[in-house]
Amino acid sequence: MKEALGHMCKTFGSLLAVEFGPLKLKAVRQQMIDAGLARGVINNRVNRIKRVIKWAVSEELLPAGAYEAVQTVSGLRFGRSEAKETEPVRPVPDSWVDATVPYLSPQVSAMVQLQRLTGMRPGEVIRMRPCDIDVGDEVWVYRPENHKNRWRGHERLVPLGPQAKAIIQPFWNRRTDAFLFSPQDAEAWRNRKRSATYSRSRKTKIYPCELRARLSRRSAKRPVPKRPKGEAYTPDSYRRAIQYGIRKANRVRSKVDPGLVLVPSWHPNQLRHSFGTAVRKRFGVEAAQVGLGHARTDVVEIYAEKNYHLAVQVANTIG
Repeated sequence: MKEALGHMCKTFGSLLAVEFGPLKLKAVRQQMIDAGLARGVINNRVNRIKRVIKWAVSEELLPAGAYEAVQTVSGLRFGRSEAKETEPVRPVPDSWVDATVPYLSPQVSAMVQLQRLTGMRPGEVIRMRPCDIDVGDEVWVYRPENHKNRWRGHERLVPLGPQAKAIIQPFWNRRTDAFLFSPQDAEAWRNRKRSATYSRSRKTKIYPCELRARLSRRSAKRPVPKRPKGEAYTPDSYRRAIQYGIRKANRVRSKVDPGLVLVPSWHPNQLRHSFGTAVRKRFGVEAAQVGLGHARTDVVEIYAEKNYHLAVQVANTIG
């Protein structure tokens, strides 16, 4: 919302809201086009501006005609505007993921593998907690506290099969309300790994005086980080961690054999598409729909029980 309204306030911030109409909304949209934003992003931000005006009308801060006027501004159409187009999200090949996983922290690696097995959204996998997982049956069930379609009254159920349970087990020994995959734990793992690597390469004993000197140098040269690691990943930090793993994998591949093909950049949402593609091919459209947690109309409510049992079957088979 702040990003969408920022475009409007930049040019028309001093204008009375009642004077903001379709032509001015089109001018704001043109600013977004000139800024190089993609067509889908522009349409989403324009719709958010319309929602703000709709809210103002509902609070009687603006006349009803203000919302009706901006509604006449239609969204940008594919190939009919100057806005740039983006490629649709494609499934990520298993070979790319397999080449990246060895260079990720255990926490990020576990999240990547869980997404491949369950089709969870990045925002769902990063916020997994023991208290949100029902372990009473053979197939565990993860119920995210917050998810995309909760506002519609839909419940999100993610069945966790044998492979998913095995991935979670190493992170299970913690408070029930703590996040399974913590950036703080990942940082501690990296520090232990650096220390072990240094110890193996060192040939002489480390004396206490050297440790004291090393600590004093660190305290003098290394300031305290402005932003310490959080208790949970964010979708953006999760994506950046994967990008770091890809770059590290490519550095190693280049050293081993300059002729090796480098791993292309990929992001967490592609894992979800990979899951949907695989499940649809093997179990059909209905299984893919329920496995991905997509919201549909009344048909979803009619077949909710059937769909859930189908999701459990999928988890037992491939998850």
